[in-house]
Amino acid sequence: MTDIAFFRLPDGRAWIGQGPFESLAEMPAEGGAFYVNDFNLSDPRPWKRPARLAPVTEAGLPAETGWNGAVPPHITWAKPATEWFKMAFRRIRREVLSKRLEKMVPVLTERGSVVSGSPVRLLERVMCAPSNTWGYAWIQGTSGFLGVSPELLFRTDRQTVETMALAGTAKPGAHEAFLNDVKEIEEHEIVVRYLIERLSRLGTVERDPRGLCKASRLLHFQTNLRVRLQSPASPDQLVHELHPTPAVGCLPREEAWLEKLREYRTQLKVPGFFGAPFGFVEPGGGPCHMVVAIRGIGWQDNEVQLPSGCGIVGGSAFDHEWRELRLKRESVMEMLGL
Repeated sequence: MTDIAFFRLPDGRAWIGQGPFESLAEMPAEGGAFYVNDFNLSDPRPWKRPARLAPVTEAGLPAETGWNGAVPPHITWAKPATEWFKMAFRRIRREVLSKRLEKMVPVLTERGSVVSGSPVRLLERVMCAPSNTWGYAWIQGTSGFLGVSPELLFRTDRQTVETMALAGTAKPGAHEAFLNDVKEIEEHEIVVRYLIERLSRLGTVERDPRGLCKASRLLHFQTNLRVRLQSPASPDQLVHELHPTPAVGCLPREEAWLEKLREYRTQLKVPGFFGAPFGFVEPGGGPCHMVVAIRGIGWQDNEVQLPSGCGIVGGSAFDHEWRELRLKRESVMEMLGL
């Protein structure tokens, strides 16, 4: 099976790149490359230019990717332990209540083992995911990750940058209560405020009214934002300007708090792809799309990881957040047919 990268837009257009991949420090002007990095942005050459790039449809994933020669994976899951996550929750909430910290997002990872089949077959599910999501995948030999993200970090097209705040979570059946949930609105508006502050450095920001996004089994608050750049800004600059947003990171976004966030992620053994930017620039120097790699799984040989995160703010309660984490993982399992 060849190494592959994959990206699918909400309108159904998708591209698959096959290795070997050339690693570049900057986005190639001619496009046709994928942006792959970890949460800490530790790869100095994150742009991956494939040896072969092709547009694909649901019925046309190339056979040489190994997709149609595999069967969907059967995975046995181990129940996640609460101890380390509960400790992180309590420490973060203590900092929030003391007003030193406004928000932080710890991550819990459920783990499992592949009994039969191959995760690469899940590309089929990623390809036909809901139309308000972005599909992504990066597969290198017997390891990789893939998912279906509802969260756009940014989209650039010439001098215009589009982004969104996606934060606050509920089950679809809780629609009316969710619209007036003070804690969830607070969590969402923290992200909106952060994005407006960062984007205002680049130009005049336009904000749409807060709305709702239904992604799989979950409801989220969503606010779309746009900015007309006063001067050119590359996708690499925008990644460093915006990532991590408080939807997956922390606020204030100061180095001391980012280091504490990285410490929690290490203690909780969070896979590096989760919450990281993942992107694609269309061939011919077209638009660049950068999403937040959430709602996915990662694997190394037969070991599988399914991470989920929750934002801790002043109104957070452990039982509520623990339930939200479970709902997010269940939505991923349902979406991927696991």
